[in-house]
Amino acid sequence: MNRATISDGCGCFPTGHHYAGIAHLLRTAVRGLVAGILGDSAWRGVKIALIDVETTGRDPSLDRVIELGIAIGQDGEIIARHNWLINPGRTIPAEAQAVHGISDADVADAPRFEVVAAEICAAIEGCVPGAYNAPFDRAFVTNEIARAGASGVSVSSTSLARDVEWFDPLVWAREIQREEKSKALGETAARLGIQNETAHRASSDAETALRVLYAFSSDGRMPQTYATMVQEQRRLAQAQADARRRWRS
Repeated sequence: MNRATISDGCGCFPTGHHYAGIAHLLRTAVRGLVAGILGDSAWRGVKIALIDVETTGRDPSLDRVIELGIAIGQDGEIIARHNWLINPGRTIPAEAQAVHGISDADVADAPRFEVVAAEICAAIEGCVPGAYNAPFDRAFVTNEIARAGASGVSVSSTSLARDVEWFDPLVWAREIQREEKSKALGETAARLGIQNETAHRASSDAETALRVLYAFSSDGRMPQTYATMVQEQRRLAQAQADARRRWRS
């Protein structure tokens, strides 16, 4: 299958007995899967690329990536790490430096994003992408790749296709640690006994986020297969967004 797979529906009476001859009609397409990764695969067994970016600010349409880290895991273990310092072509604001500690001098000799874009895409290819608070990191990565393409660089990745669902440990933190006030990565990790020695640096945060995801996998609320993981995370994310909108109104 490509980015959709087939999931068996229940097809049963309230008693639990199947309707004769129609269960096959209740098979539903699961969208958002990486091409080439089967939906019925155990999600812990597939390669996962947790991504973290440090930036010049919080607006992905205006601000730029200055560091990108990737932790790749499989079967609960970290199997590869990647990190790039990136010259954003602009001054890094003091308020951003206060968060991650990266200065203009640190990136003065670093390559621009378009120089390393193909290398980044190659590192992620064949993996399920993810990030802690995925919409933030995904927006920055998507915009940087689009800028690289506009500058004439040929970059593509099936793992970064527009319709692929990213794993997001924050969604699961909000569900599994719902009674806790803060769901920040550092505090979520600490509650699981996971240390982040260099918080707010890309590769360290990426690895910490991946370890959090794996730690959550022992919770009974976590699905076991890739397709059901995508389905349930999508449902939870929508429910959490609806709850936040109700609270704000």
